[in-house]
Amino acid sequence: MFNEKDKKLLHRFLKTRRTIRKFLDRPVPKETIAKIIETATWAPSAHNRQPWFFVVITNSTTKRRLAEEMAKKYMADLKADGFPSRLIKSRVASSIKRITSAPVVIVPCLVKSLLDKYPDDERNMAEYIMGVQSVAAAIQTLLLAAYAEGLGTCWRCAPLFAKEIVRRVLSLPEDYEPQALIEMGYYKKRPVAPERKPLEEIIRWIE
Repeated sequence: MFNEKDKKLLHRFLKTRRTIRKFLDRPVPKETIAKIIETATWAPSAHNRQPWFFVVITNSTTKRRLAEEMAKKYMADLKADGFPSRLIKSRVASSIKRITSAPVVIVPCLVKSLLDKYPDDERNMAEYIMGVQSVAAAIQTLLLAAYAEGLGTCWRCAPLFAKEIVRRVLSLPEDYEPQALIEMGYYKKRPVAPERKPLEEIIRWIE
């Protein structure tokens, strides 16, 4: 068990992780990335299925291709939503730049074939949600492990809106469902923490 000093340090560590969107032009050692992902795999998962798979991209050509292919879908969606051309151009350019300038891009996937199967849709949907939650738990653990290694991360959900594109670019099997895109690298400083909701707004005590 942790002593009081260790508990304070641990809580401080958990509270001081920040989303980082700008990184130094400095490569991350492969061994460090592997250590971070290995720690992420100790996250809890439904039925202990561990239904995750991680694609690690450090190759600039692949990052560029993934960013540009996803950008086409993003642009089409923004146009369909009625956004003005100038804003669309700005958002798409920003998205491409963020992906291509990150030293490391990790795409966590849900491996659907590892999920339990049921004879009814309701339980199959519950199982799918549990799989998504399991991958999300691994992602959160990955973010914290990266922070412990002095790295910054940004959790982006863009692949959820372009699953087939991500599968095609990364040559993923059909049952590998991209869940997120994590940009990772070394950074100069952490941004100021955003405010959190007061506890009285988010807790209901039943005693």
